[in-house]
This record gives sequence, structure tokens and C-alpha cells, in this order.
Amino acid sequence: MGSITRSFANNITTSGVLLPASLVNNSIANVTSYNAAVSQGNMVLISSQTASNSASISFTSGINSTYKEYQFYFIDVHPRTNSVDFEFNLSTDSGSNYNVTKTSTFFYGYHQESGANSGLNYEPLDDLAQSTGYQTLTGNGDANGSMSNDADSVVSGSLTIFNPSSTTYVKHFIGCTTNPVYTSGYMTNGFMAGYGNTTSAVNAIQFRVSSGNFDGTILMYGIV
Repeated sequence: MGSITRSFANNITTSGVLLPASLVNNSIANVTSYNAAVSQGNMVLISSQTASNSASISFTSGINSTYKEYQFYFIDVHPRTNSVDFEFNLSTDSGSNYNVTKTSTFFYGYHQESGANSGLNYEPLDDLAQSTGYQTLTGNGDANGSMSNDADSVVSGSLTIFNPSSTTYVKHFIGCTTNPVYTSGYMTNGFMAGYGNTTSAVNAIQFRVSSGNFDGTILMYGIV
């Protein structure tokens, strides 16, 4: 006990303050609460929009310096047209134009309902290289698009944008989707990441399908 007491005492300053070296992974047991000053993070729902045979959904307010991270969740996105992609673009002028220059990468895993085929592919047809065009979230290498308009076929997933209000740095984003492909009963899990190559603040975002209209719900959260 004496050695434990001496070791503990060596990690206390003369004013009674614990030194950083005294706090390690196993130095505190059975913690049941944190001091109120310790931030544990929080998701704040900012807005929600539902498409009903809509050409697009745009979020033109609420994207500002309040949060350093914004997350969008899309739920049961169903295209009215077969063989299209779900995609997005960014704006620096509150939605007057959606044309931010982007560079991105895209890969996906896939598995067929029959179990006959599965794999993991990098997909150059679905990434961008300094393009102002819309970025796909659901591609699988088909130039015509990958979504199915079968009655029971929908896409769900998420998109995260980091520090969109920065006027110093580019705007990084990461997306993930689940997508039943329109041909041969394939299920794909798409992963996309990239950046908007602008130091202007991004203050609006638009979601759409590459052709025709769609249904579905999109939620926008700010991360504290």
C-alpha cells in the first residue's frame, strides 16, 4: 500500500492538481457519469424533406458555421425511372447554382441473390476528376445507372460533409449506400469519398436521380 500511495503522490503537484501521467486507461474504474463540461457529442436534426414524384430535393438553409460536420440520411429512395443513379451536388451561392468542382473515388461490393456472383470493385466510371457534374452515390459501373424502379426496390444510405463553411480549406465528403441493382438481382454496397475543390463556403446541397423523378425521405443533421 505504501508504494501505491507514494506512486500516486508523485503524480500530484504541490497545489493538489493531478498530472496527466496519472490518468491512463486503467486508472479509473466504474465511471458512471461525466462532468457536465465534458462534451460527448450530439446529433441535432435540422430539417427533413420528403420527395413524392419529385425531380430533386434541395437543402438551401441550415448549412452554416453552426456545425463542423453535417450528415444526410436518405431513406427508401425509390426512382420512378429504371436504370438511374442517386446523386448530389454542392452550391456556394445558396442554391442558385449546383456546380462545385469535385474530385472523388468510388468502389462497391456486390452479391447476387442466387449467390452465383460476388466481389469488390473500384469503379472509375462513377468517380470524378475536377468535375462540376453531379456525384453519384449508387453507381456500379453501368453508364446508364444502377437503381431499380421495381415496386419493392429502394436505396438507403448516408452522406457526411465536413466543415462546409470553411473559407480556408476544401470540403471533404464521404457517402455510403445500399442499392438493389436493376439487373440480375444484385445487391451493392457503394462507398464514395472526395472533396469539393473550393475555399468558398458551401451553403446548399441538392439530391436527385440522374433521370426522372423519385420518392423518399432525406434527413439533415448537424453534429455538435
